[in-house]
Amino acid sequence: MPIVAQSTETTDWVSRFADEVIEESERRAPGKPVVVASGLSPSGPIHLGNLREVMTPHLVADEIRRRGHQVRHLISWDDYDRYRKVPAGVPGVDETWAEHIGKPLTSVPAPKGSPYPNWAEHFKAAMVESLAELGVEFDGISQTEQYTSGVYREQILHAMRHRADIDAILAQYRTKKAPAKKQQQKPVDEAELEAAEGSGAAAEDDGSSGSAGYFPYKPYCGNCEKDLTTVTSYDDDSTELTYSCTSCGFSETVRLKEFNRGKLVWKVDWPMRWAYEGVIFEPSGVDHSSPGSSFQVGGQIVGIFGGKQPIGPMYAFVGISGMAKMSSSKGGVPTPADALKIMEPQLLRWLYARRRPNQSFKVAFDQEIQRLYDEWDRLEAKVADGSVLPADAAAHSRAVRTASGELPRTPRPLPYRTLASVADITAGHEDQALRILSDLDPANPLTSLDEARPRYDKAEAWINTHVPADQRTIVRDEPDTELLKSLDEQARESLRLLLDGLADNWSLDGLTHLVYGVPKVQAGFSPDATPKELPAEIKTAQRTFFALLYQLLVSRDTGPRLPTLLLAVGQERVRTLLGE
Repeated sequence: MPIVAQSTETTDWVSRFADEVIEESERRAPGKPVVVASGLSPSGPIHLGNLREVMTPHLVADEIRRRGHQVRHLISWDDYDRYRKVPAGVPGVDETWAEHIGKPLTSVPAPKGSPYPNWAEHFKAAMVESLAELGVEFDGISQTEQYTSGVYREQILHAMRHRADIDAILAQYRTKKAPAKKQQQKPVDEAELEAAEGSGAAAEDDGSSGSAGYFPYKPYCGNCEKDLTTVTSYDDDSTELTYSCTSCGFSETVRLKEFNRGKLVWKVDWPMRWAYEGVIFEPSGVDHSSPGSSFQVGGQIVGIFGGKQPIGPMYAFVGISGMAKMSSSKGGVPTPADALKIMEPQLLRWLYARRRPNQSFKVAFDQEIQRLYDEWDRLEAKVADGSVLPADAAAHSRAVRTASGELPRTPRPLPYRTLASVADITAGHEDQALRILSDLDPANPLTSLDEARPRYDKAEAWINTHVPADQRTIVRDEPDTELLKSLDEQARESLRLLLDGLADNWSLDGLTHLVYGVPKVQAGFSPDATPKELPAEIKTAQRTFFALLYQLLVSRDTGPRLPTLLLAVGQERVRTLLGE
C-alpha cells in the first residue's frame, strides 16, 4: 500500500509519529501490515502508569488505521516472567504467596476468591475489560503460550549459539558500571525499580552469574518450578543443557531443542521478539533512557536475530493527584478500571492523547477531577462552535472516536461538578436527583436520569469512593435558630432579598444570578453589574453571604456550589432553613 499523505491534523504528536511509522514500515516490510507493540506484566494490578505503554501505540495505530492502512497492535502479556514479590494491599493475598516467588506468573495461584485459574489471568482480566471500554483494539500474545508451545525454539537455539556475541554486548555496559561501587551499595529506589518492573526490566540475572560462562537462557526448575537455576553446561551440537536449582537442589540434563520450560533473559527476550514480530513502533518508559537499559542494549542485540530496533519515544511517568509516583508493590495504586469508575472513557483517552509521551501528567481522583471535566466541557463547546485550535481538535477527535467509530457517550452531558453535588446531597435517591436535575433548565427539563448517564453514575461513584466523610454534604433537618437570632440587620436583609427572588429565579442560571446579585443590590449596585464595575469590597461581601448560607443550610462554611445546593434542598425547605 502506498504511503498516504500526512493527515490534516498536522499539529499533534500522534500524526507526526504516524508519518514516521508508515514510512519506516514501507522501508522495512513493504506491503505488510504495520506492527506496533506494547508489553504488560500482570505481576499485580496494572496501573495507570502502565496504561501509557498501551495508549501511546494505540493512538498511533488508530491514526494509521484512519489513513486506510492495515495495522496490528500487539500486546505481549509477559505472563511467563518470574513472580518477584507479593504486592501489598491485594485482597485475597497473604504472606503465604511468598513461597511462589521465582515461579512463572501463570504458575502462581490467583488471589483467594478469584474466578481465574492463576495470578496472571486474574490481573490480565481487569485490564482487558478496561481496554475494551476505552476502545483499544489489540492482538494479545501470552508469552507463556509462546514459550511453552515451542514457538520461540529456533530463536532460543540461535541465541545460545551466539551467546558469546550477546555476552560481548552486555559486557560493554557491565564494564562501564563496575567502577561506581558506592552507587551500587546504595539501596535501589523502590519506585524506580517498580517502574522498570512494569516493562520486565527490573534487576534481573542477565545470564552471566554462572561459573560455566554466559548463557542467555533461564530454565524453570523441573521440581519446584522456580527460576533460581544456573546452567552448568551446554553443547551446541546436541543441545544438551544441564542446570541445577539453588532453591531445591534439583538438577537435570535436557535437550534444549525439545525443552519448553524456560525463557530467554529479559535483555535478550525483548529484542528477540522485536525481530520475530517485525515490530516497527514501541515506546518505552523513562527507566530505559539510562546506559545499559533494556531498550538501549536491545538495539544492539536485535541485530543478532536479524531484526531492527523499533522506533518509539521514551514516555514519562503518570501520577495521581495527591499521591506519589505509582508503584505496584506498594499496593493501592489506581488502575484503569478505578479511573473508569469515576470518569468517562473519552476523558481518560484525552488525558493520554493531549500530552506528548515525554510529558508527565496526573490523573485526578481528588477535587481536581471537577476542574478537569470543566476543561473538557469547554473543549467540547469549542469543537461544536468551530473555535477550537487544530492541536486541541486532534486530541478531542482521538478521545471521542477511533477508526472503528464513536465511543458511547452521555446524551445530556451536564456539568460533572453539578452531578457530583446532586449525588452527594441526594445520597442515592434517584427520584430526588431527577427532580433537581430537571430544575437546572426548566425550558428543557431532564425527563430521565438515563439522559445524564453514564456521567451521572461516574460522578456518584466519585462522591461515594473518593470524597472523605467529613467533606460530604448533610443538609440540616431543622433551622439553626441560634444563628438566625444572632444575625444583624444587614444579614437579615440579605436573606430577605434571596427569599424574595427564589420563585422567579428557580433554575441553575437564575439562582446563580440571584446569589451573586444580593450583595451587589445591598451595596447599591445593579444585580447585573460586572466585576469591573464593582469595588473590591463586593467580593468580600459575597464571600460573607455565601458562608452564611452554607452555615444555615449545611452547618459548614463551604460546600457544593450554592445554586446547585439550593436546587437540591428544594424551595420549600430552603425557605424553612433560612428562617422565613
